[in-house]
Amino acid sequence: MAYFDPTRPSQREESLPRSVRVLVVDDSAYIRFTLGRYLGAVPGIEVVGAAHDGLEALELIARLQPDVVTLDIQMPKMDGLSTLREIMARHPLPVIMLSSLTTEGAAETVQALTWGAVDFVAKPSARANVAAIADEVVSKVLTAAYARVNVAPLNYQLPSPPRRVAAGGITAVKPHRPLRAGDKVVVIGASTGGPRALNTVVANLPADLEAAVLIVQHMPAGFTQSLAERLNSVSMLSVKEAEEGDMLEIGRVLLAPGGYHMRVEADRIALNQKPTAHGVRPAVDVTMTSVAQMYGGDSIGVVLTGMGYDGTNGAALIHSTGGTVIAEDESTCVVWGMPRSVAEAGVADVIAPLPEIAQAIVNAVGE
Repeated sequence: MAYFDPTRPSQREESLPRSVRVLVVDDSAYIRFTLGRYLGAVPGIEVVGAAHDGLEALELIARLQPDVVTLDIQMPKMDGLSTLREIMARHPLPVIMLSSLTTEGAAETVQALTWGAVDFVAKPSARANVAAIADEVVSKVLTAAYARVNVAPLNYQLPSPPRRVAAGGITAVKPHRPLRAGDKVVVIGASTGGPRALNTVVANLPADLEAAVLIVQHMPAGFTQSLAERLNSVSMLSVKEAEEGDMLEIGRVLLAPGGYHMRVEADRIALNQKPTAHGVRPAVDVTMTSVAQMYGGDSIGVVLTGMGYDGTNGAALIHSTGGTVIAEDESTCVVWGMPRSVAEAGVADVIAPLPEIAQAIVNAVGE
C-alpha cells in the first residue's frame, strides 16, 4: 500500500514563486497595519500593498498582481462580496475572507466560499484581539497560495431547484424515512474549498437517493448552521445541522456542527468535544470510522478538496469492510491534499472530478 507523502509537491506547488505576494484589503487602518506587519514578518510572504475598500483593491490587484488577497466582508463603497465577484471575473486568484462572527457575517461568508473564496478567518470583535488570529491568517495565506481557483462554470447541469412551497403557500417538506437493513450510509468529508464543492455535489443528489448522508466540513462553530441552510436551499434532499440524537434517515443530510466530532451510534447522531483529530473538530476520520464500524459494506466514503490527510484512516476502514470510497480528482480540487492522501493510500475505489462525484455516489448506492 502506498502512503501519502506530504513533502512531495504537486504541479501547482512546483510552479509557485519563492515568495507569496499578498494584498491586504480592509476598511480598518488598524487591521491593515496589524495584518500587514504579521504577514510581512513571515519568511516566504511579501505584503505588496493594502487597500481600504473594494474599488481600491481592484485597482491594486491589476497593478500589483498579488498571489493571494485577504478581503474584509464589511467595507464601504464596494463590500467584500461584490469585490470578490469582480476579482473572480477580472483577476481570478486565491482570496481569504475576513468575516464577523455574527449570523449575517456567517451567511455572507458561506456565500463567499461558494462564489470562489478559498477560505476565511473569523474576525475578532475587539481590535486588540487581531493579533490572536495572525497565525491563522498566515497559515491560510500559505495554503491559499497552493490553491487552484476554479472560476469558469463547471461543465455540469444543476437539477431544477426543489419546490419550496406547496399548494396553499405552505412550505413543502422534503420526504425522508428511517433506515432499513441494507440501506447505505454516505459520509462526505471536505476542508479547504469544501463549501463550493459541497454546493455542487449536494445539489446534484437526487430526491430518491436511497441513502442517509452525513457531511463533515472543517469549519468552526457559528458557521455550519449557515452552510446547512444554504445546502438545503439548493438540494432536493433535506439538509440540516446535526444535533445530538438526530436519527439517520433516507432523504436527510446531516452536517456536523462546528466544534463537535460527529459519530453514529445505533442509527443516531452522537456529538462530542473530545480532543481534535489532525488538529480539527469535527474530523472526517471520526465520523467515517464510526460509520464503517456500524454499517460495514453498506458504507460509502467521499473525500473532497482539502489540505492534509483527514479522512484517509476512515476511508481505509470503509474500504477494508467492503464499502466504497470515492475521492475527488486533482483536476477540480481547490487543494489536492485529502483526496490525494486517500488515492495514494490505495483505498479509493473511484477517483472522479467534482462534476461526476454525485453520480458516483448514486452508482455506489445502487450497487
